[in-house]
Amino acid sequence: MARRLKRSSDKMIAGVCAGIAEYLGWDITAVRVIYVLLSIFSAGFPGLLVYLVLWMVMPDYLDY
Repeated sequence: MARRLKRSSDKMIAGVCAGIAEYLGWDITAVRVIYVLLSIFSAGFPGLLVYLVLWMVMPDYLDY
């Protein structure tokens, strides 16, 4: 069975970071912390824009 990148049901906002963590097999908290740190060090806006795009592009966990 192939792995598929999708938003997770383990949501804080939209399930994007949790979905990426599940796809990669990483800890969800670690992915969230890495995302926040990258967003802060990139002046915040690019991280927010990437999150919004992923929210719209990644299918919901219910779509499978």
